[in-house]
Amino acid sequence: MKIAIGGDHAGFEYKAELINYLTANGFEMKDFGPYSNESCDYPDFAHPLSIAVENAEYTFGILICGSANGVAMAANKHQRIRAAIVWKKELAELARQHNDANVICLPARFISLEEAKEFALTFLNTAFEGGRHQRRVDKIACN
Repeated sequence: MKIAIGGDHAGFEYKAELINYLTANGFEMKDFGPYSNESCDYPDFAHPLSIAVENAEYTFGILICGSANGVAMAANKHQRIRAAIVWKKELAELARQHNDANVICLPARFISLEEAKEFALTFLNTAFEGGRHQRRVDKIACN
């Protein structure tokens, strides 16, 4: 499975660790940046990642910034992106099961690296339930 990953300077260290962890777990990773922990602007990375997921170049996206709010806001501007902020394992499961989320947004300043690994792996390995949830998901996009 091909996964796109990106964020900003606050998520840089977690991003590097997640790339190694998820690669070791059999995922093909594409790093959308940033490539250092120097201050940067999260939309510069969230938008290209979101476009790649929208275009089905990647199955899922992972975005990491300090609070996860900024990357989620940027990603959710894209009509076919359903980005979910996750800070608990159950939220990772529900984002996939009920909302068919295709981008997970992790708040590096509020979760541990071990939690980030657990939440990302849970998200990537959880299936969308469909059924009654599909009707709701179909109503999310504005056009």
